[in-house]
Amino acid sequence: MANHKSALKRIRSNEAKRVINRYQHKTTRNAIKKLRELSDKKEAEALFPQVVSMLDKLAKKNVIHANKAANLKSGLAKHVSAL
Repeated sequence: MANHKSALKRIRSNEAKRVINRYQHKTTRNAIKKLRELSDKKEAEALFPQVVSMLDKLAKKNVIHANKAANLKSGLAKHVSAL
């Protein structure tokens, strides 16, 4: 167990950040799946900017790698334009 006040605080803050990151990452993955399942172009075009924004936020906070976010955005853009 931690011996210092700052180490105890670090444990608490890390756990809080971990929970938030997991929630946001899972929410983004669900949004990506929803976008991939859409067959209507107008709905997909409406949802696409929101998903891109979610991916950018995750990449900015280093929850996912920036290149992974770019690859996902590229693939989703191709999917939406092909509808």
